[in-house]
Amino acid sequence: MAKIVVLGAGIAGHTASAFLRRSLSKQHEVIVITPNSYYQWIPSNIWVGVGRMKVDQVRFKLAPLYKRWGIDYRQAKALNIYPEGDSTQLRPFVEYEYTAGAHKGKTERVDYDFLVNATGPKLNFEATEGLGPGKNSVSVCTYDHAAEAYEKLQLAIGRMQKGEKQRFVIGTGHPMATCQGAAFEYILNVSYEIRRLKLDHLAELTWLTNEYELGDFGMGGAYIKRGGYITSTRVFAESFLSEHNIKWIKRAGVTKVEKDVIHYEDLSGDYHTIGFDFAMLIPGFAGADLKAFDKTGKDITSSLFAPNGFMKVDANYTPKPFDEWVASDWPETYQNPGYGNIYAPGISFAPPHPISKPMKSANGTAIFPSPPRTGMPSGVMGKIVALNIIREVKTGKQPFKHRASMSRMGAACIISAGYDMRRGAAATMTVHPIVPDWDTYPEYGRSIKYTMGEAGLAGHWMKWFMHYMFLHKAKGYPFWWLLPE
Repeated sequence: MAKIVVLGAGIAGHTASAFLRRSLSKQHEVIVITPNSYYQWIPSNIWVGVGRMKVDQVRFKLAPLYKRWGIDYRQAKALNIYPEGDSTQLRPFVEYEYTAGAHKGKTERVDYDFLVNATGPKLNFEATEGLGPGKNSVSVCTYDHAAEAYEKLQLAIGRMQKGEKQRFVIGTGHPMATCQGAAFEYILNVSYEIRRLKLDHLAELTWLTNEYELGDFGMGGAYIKRGGYITSTRVFAESFLSEHNIKWIKRAGVTKVEKDVIHYEDLSGDYHTIGFDFAMLIPGFAGADLKAFDKTGKDITSSLFAPNGFMKVDANYTPKPFDEWVASDWPETYQNPGYGNIYAPGISFAPPHPISKPMKSANGTAIFPSPPRTGMPSGVMGKIVALNIIREVKTGKQPFKHRASMSRMGAACIISAGYDMRRGAAATMTVHPIVPDWDTYPEYGRSIKYTMGEAGLAGHWMKWFMHYMFLHKAKGYPFWWLLPE
């Protein structure tokens, strides 16, 4: 009998758990440990943040689903990993603390044969002074953050309806933040709502980003095929912002957010401020603060995790100049190199290097996007980790049959630009591969055949359809396993 413990129930963790439980008999245990009581479809938080969807349209309770599936669900936060056990427990185990219910605050341990670390990121608001909910800006990273963002947006719109001008600043809130796509979607949707209410003459919108050029999105930008022509994502992004009368500030690393002023440094080393009435800024990401100890109790956290808290996997972490990195340096199986029964799919794994070129200001501040690993890639990673574990449980063999390197994996992204069944729009973009492979595709780093983009109402319909399709899949409705990640 195998015991598989999955930490986290986001896209990667939930996907892994679903495939593990579907393919393994009930004599094998699947245990999910997550501090959350809900699964949330994060891409639709954008629509919650502009009031086009309610919170309950993007989430559902985990407990009833996991009970139906036969998964042992524990609402708790993982604290420590003992991959060798300790003096009292010979098997590897995880320590965790309950975050809800009658056992809230109680610490327990669970042993495992396989561990899937899918904790996702810590939203590191603390890395930027004054950033985040409860402070001086809002967020759309979770459904409750998005609900608060909508409340604050409504206040700003109310002031415009009274004739007051309002300044909106949306973008990244840390010099190395990722998830530019989410912020880009949000500013386009905020713009759409303001124009729908015919208040755009009272609004000043600014896109504030750590990208060297617009359209970088943490993947070094791309060249896409659009309407028979080849163009850059920079042109794609700039045309969208220009069409919506949105100004932009690029190459900016936010250092502090005060009540109505954002402080940022640019690559020249100069410091600037921009005033705002409403600010939505994406924080930097860090690992989930997990610790690791060997069987003697010695702290081995630095062996399992990179300095940013993300777990080391089968990537090449050898330090070398950015221009010397190659596609094959990226992981394929998300297996920890020190412990073959530990995996880290999705945002939980430590990237071997940035995809966007590292840039530093004249003061030495790193200002560039971190690699994105959300959405579709996380789902694919979660699935292949599950399939490899299933194969090992059933055959006793570990040579991996399933692999999913971001340097060979394609991704589809739909960026909403306004929610409306007749007048909405979205930018639909496919990229292959996510991490450029300059050896295979020397001209553009990616296949121009499969890297393309279009904009229009059809893209909005597709994103709206995908919202319901992926929730259908996540809820385990009939034939969910046939739907793509």
